[in-house]
Amino acid sequence: MVEYSLSSLLELAKRTAFQAGSTLIEQQKSARQVLQSHNRDVKIKGDSLSETIIIDSLQQHSSFPILTEESGIIGEIDREQYLWIVDPLDGSLNYSQGIPLCCISIALWEGDSPVIGVIFDFFLEELFSGLIGVGSWLNESEIKVSEITKKKEALLCTGFPIRTDFSEEGITQFVKQVRTYKKVRILGSAALSLAYVACGRADAYMEENIMLWDVGAGSAIVKAAGGVIQIDNSNDLLAPVKVIAKSSASL
Repeated sequence: MVEYSLSSLLELAKRTAFQAGSTLIEQQKSARQVLQSHNRDVKIKGDSLSETIIIDSLQQHSSFPILTEESGIIGEIDREQYLWIVDPLDGSLNYSQGIPLCCISIALWEGDSPVIGVIFDFFLEELFSGLIGVGSWLNESEIKVSEITKKKEALLCTGFPIRTDFSEEGITQFVKQVRTYKKVRILGSAALSLAYVACGRADAYMEENIMLWDVGAGSAIVKAAGGVIQIDNSNDLLAPVKVIAKSSASL
């Protein structure tokens, strides 16, 4: 059985994310093509293009199964072993509209716990990475979460995933949850929102009915940067989860 060091797997994830992101920059015109649009969900050519690159790279250089947004589970899952969790293009609609708020997200989990996270914002050439127990980085510089401890001073990132309850009652409940924060931002990318918490640009992130591939890498980077992460229902790989990430437990 091949033995892998975590540092080598982190480098693999970084190289893979960079390769996929570079392709999405080079092939923007064709990759923005909408292939499917159903209700609030949009699939574009860039999703499958990026996924193919990522799967090929991870399978060539490692033997772990993969959970990815477009293809689901690839390989035999053993929840006690390593698992790649991939969102090949988080913020697909932003990308298709020419809004530069999107990224590649690649995570390595062991059981129900994040181990490695890589998020590549290919438009800004910002590569966020994290290794639990070691640290988190933006490109080559170490990053830490902010020192904000009070909601009234905090910037919250959140979002409206496709499963959001847009009823009057649902929106009222959402407002009750976020109104205690100083400011609220919706980026259209869960992964970037978590990356921003990890580096202190935002202080908290909260979202319900999001999928594990949206937050798999970001949760590792936030935790490795000294933040607090809570993911409910992460034991079911294909079920929506609720995520709370923050700079401190008191926030």
